[in-house]
Amino acid sequence: MGILNLTPDSFSDGGKFNNEKSALHQAENLLKNGATIIDVGAQSTRPNAEYLKADEEIRRIGNVISLIKKEFPESLISLDTFYSEVVKLGFDEGIDIVNDISAGQFDSELLDTVAEIGLPYILMHINPTYESMHEKNRFDDVVLSINRFFSEKVNLLKQKGIKDIILDPGFGFGKTIEDQYQMIEDFEYIGFGELPILAGISKKSFIYKPFGKQPNEVEQETLDLHYKLLEKGANIIRLHNPESLII
Repeated sequence: MGILNLTPDSFSDGGKFNNEKSALHQAENLLKNGATIIDVGAQSTRPNAEYLKADEEIRRIGNVISLIKKEFPESLISLDTFYSEVVKLGFDEGIDIVNDISAGQFDSELLDTVAEIGLPYILMHINPTYESMHEKNRFDDVVLSINRFFSEKVNLLKQKGIKDIILDPGFGFGKTIEDQYQMIEDFEYIGFGELPILAGISKKSFIYKPFGKQPNEVEQETLDLHYKLLEKGANIIRLHNPESLII
């Protein structure tokens, strides 16, 4: 899964792809370099990012999704949003997957919308509100806590009629550095192997901060962790530079 940020303020590539021409060119680069899914997002969710309403996300997306689908019809597009209105737009434009960091907690209508359109849904472990999403939790056992969350939320999704579910344990959201390395060590136990699982660690601070480096300076360290996650059962790797990962 290659990341396409349509944002001016993302921590690694903000402003590079926030017009249709540059976004389409980057989608082409991602696909040429091995991505099979393009994850389109119009709102940065890094710490201290600007909070956007749905209409601003829609404005930023513009015609990017339909342009990618027209130019690269074989590509799969996931839409990174927590708004039901944006999901509806994405569905009309041709998205294939809904990638919701909020687990349906930031917009009360989102899960019903996903059930209505019938697309696969990525369920991420996160704190219950937008304001608290980066607050560090105190876990007795981080993997056990994630699995309890998934068990509750998957039951809710199935009750609503959402059956095609991908799990994302939420690296970078409300976990300490130690928690996140524990998640990698115990990755094969997350979700008990019952559903596909996505790992999104690309350029996350828990990798580069301990080394005193910047996000673009830990390519080898990230690659090593990506291979470890694949060995432990990850089905989808979400990353900025798919060319770095040869499977």
